[in-house]
Amino acid sequence: MLEVGAKAPGFTLPDQNGKQVSLSDYLGKKVVLYFYPRDNTPGCTRQACAFAQNYSGFRDLEAVVIGISKDSVASHLKFAQKFDLPFVLLSDPGLEAIQAYDVWKEKKLYGKVSMGVVRSTYVINEQGVIEKAMPNVKPDTNAAEILAYLTGGE
Repeated sequence: MLEVGAKAPGFTLPDQNGKQVSLSDYLGKKVVLYFYPRDNTPGCTRQACAFAQNYSGFRDLEAVVIGISKDSVASHLKFAQKFDLPFVLLSDPGLEAIQAYDVWKEKKLYGKVSMGVVRSTYVINEQGVIEKAMPNVKPDTNAAEILAYLTGGE
């Protein structure tokens, strides 16, 4: 994980509609940047739906929610449409942002070792500096924890 207080690495990636989105587009706003392994898997779906359910709270705080995985633009579009996700999903098949944010790690599952995205969330402040870093987040509680943090409840 990157350290709190570090400058957030910049990136430009396509969203679910194929539009290029840069982190710098959101200077002046708080950004909730969450990295997840894969569209349409049980944990990732629960996490995305939890962010969608809490989205009005993020919007009220003028915070931007961005999800990033290595899935394709087409996969993100289907995922966003299927679950009516109101926020940006960025496609990072080249692992540009995933590696820059240090969430591409060795994972062990049933004794098998592979590389993959570790479910992690960053809060980036209005100046583009990492304000909070959360590794190994739980898909069901991540959105509520971030919203509580942003409203001073943590």
